[in-house]
Amino acid sequence: MIRGIQEAGVKGQVHLREQIANALLMQRGHLFGWAPVFLGVGIGVWFSFGFEPQFIHYSALAIVMGMCLIGARYSEMLGPALLGVALISLGMLLAGYRAHSLAEPVLTFRYYGPIQGRVVTLDRSASDKVRLTLDHVVLDNMSPHRTPQKVRISLHHEQDWIAPTPGMFVMTTGHLSPPAGPVEPGGFDFKVMAWFQSLGAVGYTQNPVLQLEPPADGFDLYRFRIQISDAIRDRIDGEIGAFAAAITTGERSAMGAETLADLRASNLAHLLAISGLHMGLLTGFVFALIRYGLALIPKISLRFSSKKIAAIAALICGAGYLALSGGNVSTERAFIMVAVMFLAILLNRRALTLRAVAIAAIIVLVRRPEQVTGPGFQMSFAATTALVAVFGGMRNMDQSKIPTWLRPVVAVFLSSLIAGLATAPYSAAHFNQISHYGLFANMLSVPVMGILVMPSAVIAACLWPFGLEFIGLWGMEIGLRWILFVANQVAHLDGSVGRIVAPNSAVLPIMTLGFLFLILWRGRSRLIGVAPVLFAGVIWAQTDRPALLVSDNGNLVGVLINGERVLSRERSDSFSARSWLENDGDARDQQHAAIAWEQRIHNIDGFRVLQIRGQRQSTSLEGCGGADILIMNVENQTDRPCDVYDPTRLRSTGSLALYQDRANIITAQSLAGNRIWNTPSINPSMASDYFSTSE
Repeated sequence: MIRGIQEAGVKGQVHLREQIANALLMQRGHLFGWAPVFLGVGIGVWFSFGFEPQFIHYSALAIVMGMCLIGARYSEMLGPALLGVALISLGMLLAGYRAHSLAEPVLTFRYYGPIQGRVVTLDRSASDKVRLTLDHVVLDNMSPHRTPQKVRISLHHEQDWIAPTPGMFVMTTGHLSPPAGPVEPGGFDFKVMAWFQSLGAVGYTQNPVLQLEPPADGFDLYRFRIQISDAIRDRIDGEIGAFAAAITTGERSAMGAETLADLRASNLAHLLAISGLHMGLLTGFVFALIRYGLALIPKISLRFSSKKIAAIAALICGAGYLALSGGNVSTERAFIMVAVMFLAILLNRRALTLRAVAIAAIIVLVRRPEQVTGPGFQMSFAATTALVAVFGGMRNMDQSKIPTWLRPVVAVFLSSLIAGLATAPYSAAHFNQISHYGLFANMLSVPVMGILVMPSAVIAACLWPFGLEFIGLWGMEIGLRWILFVANQVAHLDGSVGRIVAPNSAVLPIMTLGFLFLILWRGRSRLIGVAPVLFAGVIWAQTDRPALLVSDNGNLVGVLINGERVLSRERSDSFSARSWLENDGDARDQQHAAIAWEQRIHNIDGFRVLQIRGQRQSTSLEGCGGADILIMNVENQTDRPCDVYDPTRLRSTGSLALYQDRANIITAQSLAGNRIWNTPSINPSMASDYFSTSE
């Protein structure tokens, strides 16, 4: 009997090995799609480090990568796994190289004084103020090797006599500060984004901006964009004209805050950004127009490949659109995706395949590894991957039962549904809201964008030299007027927007790997991917928000009372307040969240917490006033028998969080770690030489 059990066990093991071997054999020819996945994993791991890797770490990674590549060549069974490890190592090396190659000085103190520089870009802040990004920066009493390469200042003063333009050298007097860290431990870290934009300081000015020198050469294309935007707004009034300018040139400074809010609430904000949808619609229209136009000319269509001619023309138009839109990250990513598609046509390959999506993702990750953590990259590739996978699977389905006239409607419905479902988790995680009627709004708007708005934009561009651009602009105006009408109506429906609690940092990676396994793996075993998706959902549902939050200057405190965040101030630190409430999934504004605040000791998990504000309260307070933790927005001048967090200490710890049922305060710095972008000691101006030194 024992022997029988042993034999059954051996047979079971053999059968299991056979099943695994068969499952692996089924992946032959389908492994390329995993290349950007492993590359992205390596980049993500590098960003998650709590320390800054040193030269010896990168050397070890290079050795591991080389050994894995050699091993993959000689081991057929372990080859794919070894290549995966090599790609993960490469991802970490790429991220490290990119971070150190962009190293520039970062301001380490608060500065007030003269600011000179050349205007690089203009945009608007969240408070609707005009912002200037300057390079060639000159600051008072600061040597060039300590001066940030770029600074960004908001204009809190109306410009009455000069309108800054790209290339213009300007000066003003203003305030600058180092890029801020996370508003709460583990939250979005602006320092990381600023580092990869070479942005060494941010601030504002309440003084006029004066011109030092007229616009320099090299910004002709940027000024051409502004001229086109102004011309469009001159011909199309109001928000519709601003919308038309935004989707044509990427210049969104004229868009009103209410319109932007309506577009976000109706899940139509993606129509505003020049991304994959716009690039795909534009190049697709040009491709179809030229291909079918050439088909009407037998002398050309019979001698040449009209499809390849159309692909080249569409590629050129896409490159022009990229240049005209300012070449921002989302447009660059969209162009790479359509370029891969049209190059596949030129090489007689199928354009819409997961392999093409993988190639585009690899190019983006190699060029800009930091994008893997951003919502734009995640949402665009989630939508594209899901669409290609679903429509690829439907390619062999019998569609004869669907009437011909109904097929485009079904395709639009499925596209909106699939893209909406694929991007919903990322949108909810990054923006803490979900549009309940977003599918409905997209069904009513996306077809109009594809059928009317983008073709009209191409027609307007072609007719502009002849002074007949009004024909195309008229079509754009009709289409955009309808889209804004839909956005306004949907945004104001009861319950149009649902608020979502910010997830744990592990949720999106786990969920993404599960989805990718479902799409990329072959065979029934792909259903294993359901498990990590469900697991991520469970983690998200059980997200625990901090019972106490403290801003990095001690000005603002937020306490959870009966499940709602109560804030200590109605106006101060509005960005932190808004972020905390959004991460809580709370739709209230700062003013309403501060109504119930009482200046008293709050008992949080046995810790008695008290905030005092201003010098008067500080000097009149005896000891700690009975508190265990004292939060101050002024410098502490006396010894106190408690844990004191004043501005000096908070500058080193960053924002604070205290969870219920946890024994200690969590600081933003402890979670962010000592990385190149937040540690002055490893942030020298010559950090680009980092890889040639061993510290």
